[in-house]
Amino acid sequence: MKCFLCITITVGRQARPFFFICMNAWANMQTQTGNTAFSAQGLGFLLLISGLQAETSMMGNITSEKPIRHSPSLCVGEQQYVERRKEVILRALNSLQINCTVDSVPHIALAASGGGQRAAVALMGFLYQLEKEALLDTLLYIGGVSGSTWSMASLYSDPQWSANMDEAVSRLSGPGVELEHALAWLAERSKEEHFSLTDIWGVLTSAGIMKQLDPRPLSGEANRSVTNPYPIYCAIEKHCFSNGPLGGKWFEMSPHEAGFTELNLFVETSLLGSTFQNGELEEKKAEMDMIKLQVPIDEAAEKYLRVYIVLTNLITLTSSIIKDPAALSELGQLQKILHDKVNHNESVLLESLCPENRTNLFQQWSLDLVGVVESWGQRLEDGPIKTSISFLTNQALPLVLKWEWGKTSNFLYQFQNASVPDCLQSKEQFHLIDAGLLINMPYPSFLGDKRDIDLMIALESSAGIMFQTLTLARDYAAEVQKPFPHIDQKILEERDWPKDCYVFEGTEKEPTIVYMPLFNRRNCKDAEEFKAKMKMFSTFQRPFSQEKIDFLLDTAKTNIKNNREILLREINKAALRRMSKMMGQV
Repeated sequence: MKCFLCITITVGRQARPFFFICMNAWANMQTQTGNTAFSAQGLGFLLLISGLQAETSMMGNITSEKPIRHSPSLCVGEQQYVERRKEVILRALNSLQINCTVDSVPHIALAASGGGQRAAVALMGFLYQLEKEALLDTLLYIGGVSGSTWSMASLYSDPQWSANMDEAVSRLSGPGVELEHALAWLAERSKEEHFSLTDIWGVLTSAGIMKQLDPRPLSGEANRSVTNPYPIYCAIEKHCFSNGPLGGKWFEMSPHEAGFTELNLFVETSLLGSTFQNGELEEKKAEMDMIKLQVPIDEAAEKYLRVYIVLTNLITLTSSIIKDPAALSELGQLQKILHDKVNHNESVLLESLCPENRTNLFQQWSLDLVGVVESWGQRLEDGPIKTSISFLTNQALPLVLKWEWGKTSNFLYQFQNASVPDCLQSKEQFHLIDAGLLINMPYPSFLGDKRDIDLMIALESSAGIMFQTLTLARDYAAEVQKPFPHIDQKILEERDWPKDCYVFEGTEKEPTIVYMPLFNRRNCKDAEEFKAKMKMFSTFQRPFSQEKIDFLLDTAKTNIKNNREILLREINKAALRRMSKMMGQV
């Protein structure tokens, strides 16, 4: 296996691995903007699924005769957490004058969409206001996809985050992580078997967002108190997504288990990344080494943008170690050429192209970016700048362009079970990628009898067409034969300028869904302003300014505040419905 770590650049007197170069490049950018601390995203789904650190201890209260559990029911650990969490919810409901017993506590799940930094920041604002409105403790679950999982992972680094939302939100404006801390973490990560450019990319793209570095394993949360809702992190499996049946696509992770939702096949989270064959554990390895797309876009577009960011970061680094004014001027011109080229192309990212044309377009743009640097380098006289650029184009970029996502050992390899599709059974490793490529909301994990959800609060921060996550989830539910509430087709006509809150009423086994678009008729005067805000906060950009972060936080908080009475009404109805279920009337 070719190790990216062994490729080095000599900086000053010391030859340094390329990932240190990238980190220092980011540090220099931070210094230029007045921020002297390195801002690495909190554990984020990045830490959960890039395997920054993995403790190898098994979880305390989970035992099984077989390492792979095949069951449509909750595992023991989640069952125990849910039962204890209901005591917290009961007290919260009683304080809201909603009367019920612990046996009739409604199952309420908050479902947070993907959407990069937009979704990450918005979720912080939503949760902050839910706590201020005394509604946060009514939640049994929180599920996330893509960007929203960055916030989730950051929040759950604090075992008491539900009571500390002021601190969590203030962290978004904080100084971030010291460079030395981040470098030390990467140095340790580089010793692991599957260290790759993906880890570097995860740090670079997440810097400046959650401003926290917490290398805990997800399974470390298994024995915590029940102060917080139970977290579910979602992804999809790449091979099955492309070529396999629907049942092999959706993948979920919790502190206790990780596995395929529709196949009902799971392993303890601490075993994700260990090697299996025919259902037997062959070698216990460090907890999961999965990679999550840090920006929820298609692979072709993502590849193009990461080429641009790695190029600009390295140019920034080169500028920091070159003193010659003429050379610095040349580097500045190169940076501007790249910046102008990307800005010129950016609008096309949001246009509707067929997949084949989109892929071809982004591939050409990637090659154009490389060509810009190569042409510039050929014009330079021999010297340190030309040497650095030669390294970039000849060694670094080929690794960037063939970067592979989300590789981890497949616990279903050669597992003899009729429900396991060939796309999983025949491969020693699988690839976990952005669940937003299938459904940009964690609906699948909350459908059906397993978690028996009464009410879903769906916070929509997607960049795509409004209501698309709902219609995709409806179609998904129909295919896997799980109940889903009716969606009035007339409502879909409001996609270009949606209201701030919709209620899709469930009957019998269907959950009720409260659907809340981030941008809506209350904060956008017309469809044009709605479109403009979606573009202003698009996923395809560098980390948001503090002004943009504050705007998103305020927008999300106001959405909850404006709809408190609707949420309270639906929570009360969910409690009555659960009580009826317990009495056998439903």
